[in-house]
Amino acid sequence: MREKRMRKISPWQICLVAMAVVINIAGGQIALLLRLPVYLDSIGTVLIGALLGPWFGLLPSLLSGLVMGMAGDIYSIYFAPVGMITGMVSGLLLHGRKVKGFGLLLAGLGITVPGTMVSSLINAALFGGVTSSGSTILVQLLARTPLGLTGSIFVVQFLTDYADRCIAVFAVSLLLPRILGELRQRMTGSE
Repeated sequence: MREKRMRKISPWQICLVAMAVVINIAGGQIALLLRLPVYLDSIGTVLIGALLGPWFGLLPSLLSGLVMGMAGDIYSIYFAPVGMITGMVSGLLLHGRKVKGFGLLLAGLGITVPGTMVSSLINAALFGGVTSSGSTILVQLLARTPLGLTGSIFVVQFLTDYADRCIAVFAVSLLLPRILGELRQRMTGSE
C-alpha cells in the first residue's frame, strides 16, 4: 500500500496568503473611507481560492477579519465567516479554471449566494442592519418600505455582495493570467 504524502505548505504559499490579507485590508479600508456600498475586502480571498484552492481560500478572510477586528473595525470579526465561505466557494468554482465573459457574472453569483445568506443572518441578528459599511444607508432607506428591516437587509446584502464578488472575480481574472509560469508553479507548490 502506498503512503499518502502530505503536501507541504511552501513559503510562496504563505507569502501569497499574507499578500491576500493585505489586499483584503487595503480594499476594505478604501471602501470604508469612501463609504462605498461594496466592501472590496474579498479580492485577496478570491485570488487565493482561485490560485490555491478552497482550503487556502478560507485563510485570508479569517486573518484579515482578525487583524481588522483588533485594529478598530469590530464588525470584521463577526463577518469573517462570510469571507471564509467566499474563499472556500471561490476555490471550488475557480481553482484551475479560466473564467471569461458571462462566466464572470455566473461565478460571482455562485460565490455570492452562500455568503449572502450567512451575512444577512449575522447582520439582522446581531446588528439590526447597522454596520460600518456604506450599504447601511441603503438598508435604512429600504427598511421603511414594505420589505421591512429583514427583507431590506437581505436585498441590500445580496446586491452589494454580488457587486463586490463580481468586482473581485473580475480583478482576479485579470491578475491570474499575468502570473508567470515559473512563479505560479512556486506559489502553488508544484515545483
